[in-house]
Amino acid sequence: MYYHKQQKAAGILFIRALLGTIFFLQGYGKIFTIGLGKLYEMFFSAYELLLPKWALFTTLYFTSYVEMIAGFLLILGLFKKQAMYLLALDLLLVSIGHGIQEPIWDLQHVFPRAILLAALLLLPQHWDKWKLDKLFRPGHTSDDSKAEG
Repeated sequence: MYYHKQQKAAGILFIRALLGTIFFLQGYGKIFTIGLGKLYEMFFSAYELLLPKWALFTTLYFTSYVEMIAGFLLILGLFKKQAMYLLALDLLLVSIGHGIQEPIWDLQHVFPRAILLAALLLLPQHWDKWKLDKLFRPGHTSDDSKAEG
């Protein structure tokens, strides 16, 4: 089945904007709505017997700020590959944390994000036509930029 180039670009934009919004709002909520100190007490303090506090705080700050900043960059389509790789690392860290906390845990928060992120990583990059990387990084080309879609 043939899809027009605009439909492909619109599909990529939708996935990228949706995933970016989910991550951005998650990080924003952690940092500005709940607060990192309260979040630490709610979720991270239980790990103090397993891991040093510095590692827990580093993970808390890393995941919260990566979600907010990389989510925003993903919405814009700016430094998209770097943002996706950081968000993939974020999902791995969050999954490890949930797995340590509860052996059988609810995947409802991680699984949809993982599917959307995997789609963005696997779909041809040249389909993503509507992104700021094209304006602000004109010499930047993706690995498969010469492919036609």
